[in-house]
Amino acid sequence: MLRHVLTATALVCLAAPAMAEFALDARYIDSDGDMVADIPTDPAALVDPDTLIFAYTPVEDPAVYAEVWTDFLAHMESVTGKKVQFFPIDSNAAQIEAMRAGRLHISGFNTGSNPLAIACAGFRPFAMMAAKDGSYGYEMEIVTYPGSGIEKIEDIKGRTLAFSAETSNSGYKAPSALLAANYGMIAGTDFTPAFSGKHDNTILGVANKDYDAGAIANSIMVRMIERDVIKADQLVSIYKSETFPTTGYGTAHNLVPELQAKIQEAFFSFPWEGSSLAAEFNKSGEEQFIPITFKDNWTVVREIDAAMGVQYTCQ
Repeated sequence: MLRHVLTATALVCLAAPAMAEFALDARYIDSDGDMVADIPTDPAALVDPDTLIFAYTPVEDPAVYAEVWTDFLAHMESVTGKKVQFFPIDSNAAQIEAMRAGRLHISGFNTGSNPLAIACAGFRPFAMMAAKDGSYGYEMEIVTYPGSGIEKIEDIKGRTLAFSAETSNSGYKAPSALLAANYGMIAGTDFTPAFSGKHDNTILGVANKDYDAGAIANSIMVRMIERDVIKADQLVSIYKSETFPTTGYGTAHNLVPELQAKIQEAFFSFPWEGSSLAAEFNKSGEEQFIPITFKDNWTVVREIDAAMGVQYTCQ
């Protein structure tokens, strides 16, 4: 069952100093204190594109997800009256840069990338996928393969642990905080880190014995098992965290207000049942979009960032 995150996880409580102040890049203004960029008041700073560009977080095969989002994007076109184009993304950095440069208008940023996208790209998140009862989230798991000789966290010493990317919450920041705080294990000293680029690459790499172990978001693993990309018996979990918020969906800050409202309407009015989106995300329990705020729902993620010494520095 998917669960809400109500308190900070134990892995953060042991590692985090006082939380670093979250701040937006100087090009953005937050006059209402909600921790996201305000919509510009100068009409000259607003954009109203004929074609809206949408991207999903780069955690799995973009070709698969272009099909998954087909019905949703058709609904978005109907509600907004604009053409909507799926934009395949191969890295979190490219996704953030695309929105910062004005080439990306609507997006789902993964859990760990939300703070950087908000600080550096003017991302305004407002929605997240949830189960029918309104519960949401995923867990970070550290997995290995049967017969690896790794039965507990301490056994990773001297072995290779795969991460996805440094911007990922479950694929890097949360497991790194856990290993350092609870086990005194540091990448490069106690184990060899490897960066796969994406969660599905980590999962496939562990399943195929390319990596000794890997840190992953378990919702992605569940969907890969359901699609027969891997078999459940190819992986063994040795750690499972408490629940984190999942991908946050939102818009670029400088879209005209009326368009931002229409985009939100499209998310919350989307008919899930029988859709291509439901066919994929029902596998991990999601059946609707629910409203969220970065200030409230991403507290635990900002705490992990503070524990890791993350700086939201924009290039």
